[in-house]
Amino acid sequence: MGKGESLSHSVLRSILLSYSYVAIWIFLSFSVIVYNKYILDKKMYNWPFPISLTIIHMSFCSTLAFFLIKVFRFVEPVSMSRDLYLSSVVPIGALYSLSLWLSNSAYIYLSVSFIQMLKALMPVAVYSLGVLFKKEAFKTDTMANMLSISLGVAIAAYGEARFDTWGVVLQLGAVAFEATRLVMIQILLTSKGITLNPITSLYYVAPCCLVFLLVPWIYVEFPVLKETSEFHLDFLIFGTNSLCAFALNLSVFLLVGKTSALTMNVAGVVKDWLLIAFSWSVIKDTVTPINLFGYGLAFLGVAYYNHSKLQALKAREAQKTTGQADDEAAKFLKDTQGEVTGTKTGSQN
Repeated sequence: MGKGESLSHSVLRSILLSYSYVAIWIFLSFSVIVYNKYILDKKMYNWPFPISLTIIHMSFCSTLAFFLIKVFRFVEPVSMSRDLYLSSVVPIGALYSLSLWLSNSAYIYLSVSFIQMLKALMPVAVYSLGVLFKKEAFKTDTMANMLSISLGVAIAAYGEARFDTWGVVLQLGAVAFEATRLVMIQILLTSKGITLNPITSLYYVAPCCLVFLLVPWIYVEFPVLKETSEFHLDFLIFGTNSLCAFALNLSVFLLVGKTSALTMNVAGVVKDWLLIAFSWSVIKDTVTPINLFGYGLAFLGVAYYNHSKLQALKAREAQKTTGQADDEAAKFLKDTQGEVTGTKTGSQN
């Protein structure tokens, strides 16, 4: 009785912790998106400098990651040679800088709700690039599902009240670069047995990303900032915004480490619906029935994709367990045969 109660308490505690990690990640991701929108939007804080904002984030995250790894020893750094850094981390940093730059720029032109709808194309981009680079097997049913997601996003775009072509181009570019970055991580790092958690990722990637961002910043935003004297930053606004961005990376570390990346994908769908509701009710963005119908269709496609991933993961785990059981049985049989042979040999002697 006591053992059963102890087990049930342990299971309940594990479930509550998992939901807590999910809730923290959703809250921080939600906060960063809305905060960035507030800073960049011309109708709100009106500081439309996405490269500068990203540079502030990367500087802040690089500094804190350095202290967490080198000073406080919160996590151990990954062994990284100079050649590996140049051949693997630098390309990933370049893609990350482009993805952040374009995604932050899109907030100037598009509503929060419509951006979340466009982000539903991420599985489509990742799967298509995975097939192209032969990291994913081409499956007709999966590709049909990708087409249904794309159709849903296209319908949502058709019904968008504040459709801005340049904003859509920026967001689609951000999705393309982010998807390429994720595939490149698999090709350049994971295939070599190197895994970067969000903190070590910031430690290695953020400084590289910062350098890449400085190039367009000097030519695109620096002259405007200099001319308009916008260098005087509100440290409360930008400090708390950067802290939220860094806390979001820590929450990813907790969520993926304590649950799984698939849990984060599923939680991301919940976060998107919350952001759409917030965008409509609080920010007063226009969300049309066609928007909702199109995103609903895309949502079903993404949900099915996550379900398929979960089933494939369960199948791999079951196969792994079966394989281990077979290995143990074979070893037991071999040991038993050895004992029998030894006994026979002793009898003959």
